[in-house]
Amino acid sequence: MRSPPKKRGRKIAPLAIAARLNARVMLEAQADGSIAACFDGYSAGLGKFSADAIDRAQGLRAGLPFDRFARGSGNADEEIDLMVRRLGRRGLLEYRLGDRSGKKDRVVIEPQLADYWPQASKLSASDTIVLSRFAYLRRRGNDMILESPRAGALFKVCDSKIAGAIAALAAPQKISRLRRQAGFPGMELLGLLVDSKILFKIGGGDGRRASEGDENLVLWDFHDLLFHTHSTEGRQANPLGGLYPYADVIAPPPAVRPHWPGKNIDLKPFSVAAAETISPYAKLVRQRHSIREFDDQQPITLTELAKFLESTARVQSHWTSKLDFDGDGPDIDYTTRPYPAAGSAYELELYLAVANCEGLERGFYHYDADQHALAPIGAGAPELGLLFQGAEYAMDVAAPPQILITIAARFNRISWKYSAIAYSLILKDVGVLIGMLYMMATDMGLGGCAIGTSNIDLFAKMTGIDFHIEGPVGQFALGRGAKPA
Repeated sequence: MRSPPKKRGRKIAPLAIAARLNARVMLEAQADGSIAACFDGYSAGLGKFSADAIDRAQGLRAGLPFDRFARGSGNADEEIDLMVRRLGRRGLLEYRLGDRSGKKDRVVIEPQLADYWPQASKLSASDTIVLSRFAYLRRRGNDMILESPRAGALFKVCDSKIAGAIAALAAPQKISRLRRQAGFPGMELLGLLVDSKILFKIGGGDGRRASEGDENLVLWDFHDLLFHTHSTEGRQANPLGGLYPYADVIAPPPAVRPHWPGKNIDLKPFSVAAAETISPYAKLVRQRHSIREFDDQQPITLTELAKFLESTARVQSHWTSKLDFDGDGPDIDYTTRPYPAAGSAYELELYLAVANCEGLERGFYHYDADQHALAPIGAGAPELGLLFQGAEYAMDVAAPPQILITIAARFNRISWKYSAIAYSLILKDVGVLIGMLYMMATDMGLGGCAIGTSNIDLFAKMTGIDFHIEGPVGQFALGRGAKPA
């Protein structure tokens, strides 16, 4: 007797990925054959293109499938590919994943890195995948967002079935098993998520902490890495800085806290007496103020810089202590430096971008606090220029500082010991060190200014160090202050 034929499951059509203009972007053809992207009152030239390419580019409004222009697609259109990549580098594109009709989005990819380009990692039915412990789903308005501080893009999930399938990957799943389940999100999306490190492949086990990334990543807590990437520039595309986002919603909070009720103890009579014997340090504290503009006709000298670094950051001594784990703990090396640090970890490093210093060439240097020496780093001129531009913008000035000090953290130095509070301690150490830099600059008759933002992706490119191993957590502008006009 012949066995009944096996029922075949409905074949799922593969999803198509397409490049699409951001909603706020318009393409405008110019009379000379060039094309410009216009957005938020700005215009960015994209170059000259043929009339046919300009006509086809209008398809980017609804979404232009990659297989109609991308390199290696068999239908490569070099002009359209070039235009799309230029738009992508300026952060003016998003990428939709959906059916080929373009009528229904399943997922929309929003780049967070300037050089993000969607690529799908190769997967096979025998692979086992699991969600990264850094991945999370959240609500943004009426949308569901999937992201990770390690990812170069976030994923707007437009299909609730896909959200459910992703949530199920909290436990490792074999792809051959996933493909038999209802709501399978498709190999295309899984490959994109693996490339973005939102999912990762494991060879066995249960996807525990040590299975993902290198030993430096193991030491990061989820909330610490998220805060690091989302409170700095470089790995996120959210508005950042002094934008007064709630000025139309909430009245400005008062500069001074309202008084507590009840009778106060007046300290002014005691302060008057103390003012007669004010210490040199107290006078220095009162003199300290931020200086954002510098005298480039009389720049800071290398001799002054050496004194400044020795007085604020140089290693003064070394010592070792054994970790007491029932007498079997490792020996831990420590140093003493001019400023206090959490657990004597001294995880902070100083990198100097030099624009104008008498006796020192323009360039990028690491301050070796142990040897009291500057080590040149071969960063390119464009990257150095971007670093200075960021400082100019942050300080709202027309010229770069003579020296821009980037305070970077060796994250593992402090997270090896501290759980849950590691990044918080790093920021406290940054505040202490910046206070020290201000005091020494004031004492030496120099000018200084703390800067509230830094670009962690730019720093990674300039140093060649992955952002989760060592990265900027503060900046300080230094130089000879310009005399008031």
